Amino acid sequence: MKVILSKDVKDVGKVGDLVNVSEGFARNFLFPRKLAAEATEKRVKEWEHLKRVADVKKKKAVAERQAVLAKINGTTVTFKVAAGENDKLFGTVTTADISKELDKVGHSVDRRDIHLEEPIKVLGQHKAVVRMGEGLEAKIMIAVERA
Repeated sequence: MKVILSKDVKDVGKVGDLVNVSEGFARNFLFPRKLAAEATEKRVKEWEHLKRVADVKKKKAVAERQAVLAKINGTTVTFKVAAGENDKLFGTVTTADISKELDKVGHSVDRRDIHLEEPIKVLGQHKAVVRMGEGLEAKIMIAVERA
């Protein structure tokens, strides 16, 4: 029996998958728990349509992310912070700080997309990578100067 999953089911599939399961499993487990719906002709057509719409949206989102990363790639973000002896900072420069600075320049990037090799705790030039999923990434430089 073919069913369309409404929720993730372990060892069966993920939400929106069209899967073939035994009738007993569908009637006794999936349907009562509202984990799936029977794949009627109408539902299958609706599922295919929704899948096509989702693919178009995904391609558009990936194109937008590529455009943002192309603008950001090679950008240098400068911070003026207080530092003590041996060029050690009082605190650190975090991904949230980098995100705010990129926002000021006009590039909206979530802090969770910014990845640092190591925490920034000293003055100087540092590298960061902005990863937006699916192999899309851009390298940026962080310049930390004494205030």
